[in-house]
Amino acid sequence: MKLFTKYNRINITATIATFVAGSVAFYFVLNYILLRQLDGTLKSEEQEITEYVQSHKQLPEFQNTRRQWVTAQQVMLPMQNRHLCSKPFFNKQEDENEQVRQLTFSILAQGKYYNVTVSRSQAETEDLLKLIILVTLGVIILILLVNYIINRRLISRLWQPFYYTIDRIKNYTVAVENPLQLPKEEIDEIALLNESINQMTLHVYRDYHALKSFTENASHEMQTPLAVIRSKIEILLQHEELKEDSIGQLLAIENAAKKLSKLHQSLLLLSKLENRQFIADELVNMRQVILTRIDEWQDLVSSRNLVVEVQCEDVIISFHHHLAEILVNNILNNALRYTPAGGEISIVLTAECLRVSNTSASGPLDKGKVFTRFYKAQAGGDGTGLGLAIIKEICSVAGFEAAYTFEDSKHIFTIYFRQ
Repeated sequence: MKLFTKYNRINITATIATFVAGSVAFYFVLNYILLRQLDGTLKSEEQEITEYVQSHKQLPEFQNTRRQWVTAQQVMLPMQNRHLCSKPFFNKQEDENEQVRQLTFSILAQGKYYNVTVSRSQAETEDLLKLIILVTLGVIILILLVNYIINRRLISRLWQPFYYTIDRIKNYTVAVENPLQLPKEEIDEIALLNESINQMTLHVYRDYHALKSFTENASHEMQTPLAVIRSKIEILLQHEELKEDSIGQLLAIENAAKKLSKLHQSLLLLSKLENRQFIADELVNMRQVILTRIDEWQDLVSSRNLVVEVQCEDVIISFHHHLAEILVNNILNNALRYTPAGGEISIVLTAECLRVSNTSASGPLDKGKVFTRFYKAQAGGDGTGLGLAIIKEICSVAGFEAAYTFEDSKHIFTIYFRQ
């Protein structure tokens, strides 16, 4: 939900609730005022009747109208206090039920007590009240509508700098661009946001290039001593006077140097992947990459009596060719390395995914750790424990998804391509 939408909902809800509460209060206050005004009219009529009786010692001849009428009834005892009330009344002239306001009081005329009732219809008062309420509701609706339109246009204009900033951030790539230089806005909050983002991207830019420079330098500097170690070992192995135990130690050193070199290359690749130094915008024929790798390992497959089933469609995706080779190499190498002799490997390529399954030698892997660095299902081994972590990071760069399942005593690794 957008912030503007949420603000509008809260604002409109609060405004409507305020207007409803105010309208209810206004109705009762207005009704009270109109009733008091009507009571004042009845009391004026009472005063006129009282003054007439005091002057003429008899009741006046009442002139009744459609909206007001007066009745007098002789009684034995007078009322202590006047009585005001509203009650329903059937108006014969109008042929309808309506509310009337009545004032009843006692008066002495010609030595007799009378209860005089002055009645006045509330129809006009109610009609006036309804008209005022309708006008008020119309004004409220108009205010809400105008408020919504003004807020929509005003807030949309106020939020334009924010969306501009978001768009610049979304399209920013630290590997190919300089630090962001967002403009200073008139709105303090947006200006503070832009300034903070400018500072942040500047730090990110510097850190990225420092790390990139370190990675490149480390790659160059570490390869040289490793190459020297391996070349010196080869020279020493050619000496005829070496004893058997010395040869074994040199071979162990050579294997360690090879493993260190492989580990260094894997960590370097992971660093480049995390820094997004690869752009997956090339068209890659995945079927060709897979078949090429299978041909290279045909001798190893035959020597271990492995059964390899290949079902590859002709799939071309937007990827990076070097990363595609590494991805296929790692996932197939993992299957070959951990499939027992005489086991089965299945490779299925469709437009949706690449699925590689192999016979398990030791049960399922830990799904929560299988794609983490240096995870090994079996202690020891000649692997670096980075192959599947590299697969996961390549998928992250390309927008793919890597998944692992275990079914029918088989490890199943699936790479889902983006659609």
